Amino acid sequence: MNPVLLLRSNLRRNVVTHSVRSFASRPPPPPKTSKAAQPNQETPPPAEPAAETQSEQTTAIPPLSELPSLDFAPGEGPQYERTGAKSSKDSLSSIERKRRVMGRVTAGALLLGAGFATWHSGREWEEDELKHLHLKVDQASNTRWGRTKQRFQGLFGTFTEPLWEELLPPPLPAPHQKPYTLLVSLDDLLVTSTWDRQHGWRTAKRPGVDYFIAYLSQFYEIVLFTTQYHYTALPIVEKLDPYQFWIQYRLFRDATRSVNGQPVKDLAYLNRDLSKVILLDTHPEHASAQPENAIILPKWDGKPGDKGLVSMIPFLESIAIYKSQDVRPILQAYQDKNIPIEYAKKEAEAKQRHIEEWERTHKHAVSGFTLSGLFGGSQSTPTAPGSNVPMTYLEQKRLEAQRLYRDEQAYIANNKDNFDRLIKEEQEALEKQMPNTFLGAMGAMFGPPPQPPNSSSQSAPPTSNPPAGKA
Repeated sequence: MNPVLLLRSNLRRNVVTHSVRSFASRPPPPPKTSKAAQPNQETPPPAEPAAETQSEQTTAIPPLSELPSLDFAPGEGPQYERTGAKSSKDSLSSIERKRRVMGRVTAGALLLGAGFATWHSGREWEEDELKHLHLKVDQASNTRWGRTKQRFQGLFGTFTEPLWEELLPPPLPAPHQKPYTLLVSLDDLLVTSTWDRQHGWRTAKRPGVDYFIAYLSQFYEIVLFTTQYHYTALPIVEKLDPYQFWIQYRLFRDATRSVNGQPVKDLAYLNRDLSKVILLDTHPEHASAQPENAIILPKWDGKPGDKGLVSMIPFLESIAIYKSQDVRPILQAYQDKNIPIEYAKKEAEAKQRHIEEWERTHKHAVSGFTLSGLFGGSQSTPTAPGSNVPMTYLEQKRLEAQRLYRDEQAYIANNKDNFDRLIKEEQEALEKQMPNTFLGAMGAMFGPPPQPPNSSSQSAPPTSNPPAGKA
């Protein structure tokens, strides 16, 4: 080979090798900093040249400064720039906009309606409205706000008013209907609860209660009106009047009004003329609706020798005997007084005036001798025992009522076995009709349950006549 060419080839190879090594050992250029970089930020020092022991074919590994960093400081994050497009966050669709408009229109209409109803509720009372509310003109409010409030409270009358608008049926035609109605309470008036070590709690019947009810039933329509519920009061009432001769109607808790959480016996729902109604009670708050019709008696404390109930009979029977047109003025005259004592004084005074009047008109008559007796006649007016003075009108009617009471009690005693038998038969009939199982109760409410089909009846339905050729 030509020595000149060989020398040129070696020189060319040495130049290329030196250039490659020099390029590989050169440090990479520093990264370009943005304009927002801090001016005092120092650039990292250049890396040391790589060792020349590496092969010519080895590629360079990029330094760590060129790799993306995964550490972010709080608050740093991707920056977004406003493009000018409108956000849909606060925007509404056409359907939602219509719904919002309709909601506002509906709320406005409701407010206008409520305002008009409030204004209309303050109008003057009408006669039919007062009759429906069982109010009188003097009992109803006469101010606009009072009328509005009273009408608004009437909307919730279902929970505070009696269960029926008329508690009693219409009066019976004469002569079956008694002219007066006597409402009698139960608790602490006719009965009371007593306790002793031997028997515990028991219901005690007040002395004279049987005579009180049976005797006054000749003059009054007796109605038992109690604030107890029917399931607790009904067994007691059945003991007081087992044959249902004297207590004509029974009213329980559902027939009362609720005023401030307290039961009130409102006689306006009674369907009776209040000028002929008397209420006997031991709780003044129960008679707060019509206090002019009420007689508030002391509570019976269970003493066996009590006569407070029987002592009220002369006063009550005199009202019915003299046929008072309105009982309310009479009750008002005896208000806050001991009625049996005060009435006994007045009856004694009336008796004394009657005796003085009779002696003045018969001062020439001899004791035990009258002109009618001289000719064989009899006195038309009965006299009191041991006296020639005739009995007063009240004493005569009282004597007739007592005779009628004795005859009635004798009739009940003679037929007591028949009455007890009829009551027992009635109870047995009711027990037979009452279901004794859950399925029976459901059947009584919703009809009898379906019966399972009978295979024999399906194969051969029964007929009234036997088939031909068979006996």
